[in-house]
Amino acid sequence: MTVHFIGAGPGDPDLITVRGLKLIQSCPVCLYAGSLVPEQVVAAAPEGARVIDTAPMTLDEIIAEIKAAHDKGQDVARVHSGDPSIYGATAEQMRRLDGLGIDYDVIPGVPAFAAAAAALKRELTIPEVAQTIIITRTAMQSSAMPNNEDLDTLGRSGATLAIHLSIRNLREVERQLTPHYGPDCPVIVAYRVGWPDEAFIHGTLSTIAKKVRASKITRTALVFVGHALRPDENFRDSALYDADHVHVLRPKKKAKAV
Repeated sequence: MTVHFIGAGPGDPDLITVRGLKLIQSCPVCLYAGSLVPEQVVAAAPEGARVIDTAPMTLDEIIAEIKAAHDKGQDVARVHSGDPSIYGATAEQMRRLDGLGIDYDVIPGVPAFAAAAAALKRELTIPEVAQTIIITRTAMQSSAMPNNEDLDTLGRSGATLAIHLSIRNLREVERQLTPHYGPDCPVIVAYRVGWPDEAFIHGTLSTIAKKVRASKITRTALVFVGHALRPDENFRDSALYDADHVHVLRPKKKAKAV
């Protein structure tokens, strides 16, 4: 049997890969993170499948379910939100499966930051404004951040920041990033991207905490910070389609003979 770690995307049932959906439709066991994965996604599981919401379960309980399926030779769809490579707590599950000799693979999904940028109709990498996206979080009640991954350090890059798990830590976001981005730097909070109640709150480093507090949003939100969110309308065009930019697929045109 195989355990399939499947990225279900940020919330919209349509934003799952064809491969991921087909696996859910075929696996007799489906374990999904119910706090973040909508039931419509796992509703595709075959009739009679064992479908379990793992939100209230411990790691030991989840592995026990997988081990029971393994003993029966049943494939498992292990469904996570977004993409399994980002804050999915998949590494610890894989470590346990390695120890048990249970096979697994990973099917990527649409990460929340990409879905949010699409909904906002924003490109996060603007020529000569920002060419780097940093996906990070802040430390509150979760595990501590590694050395040199605090916002003060990351903010010195000037990159577009996609900050997870920090909606209740906006004052600290403001404190650490204002010296690098300025108080008027655009900030967008993306709440439950892809769900029916998705919402976006626009502000700046100096105003966003007050706006979010007024909205009473306390979880399931992503915080974007960076000047690429609202670039000067005179930003330069990318060289990619510049008529004077020559590359292997668009060689220099030969001058016509007179």
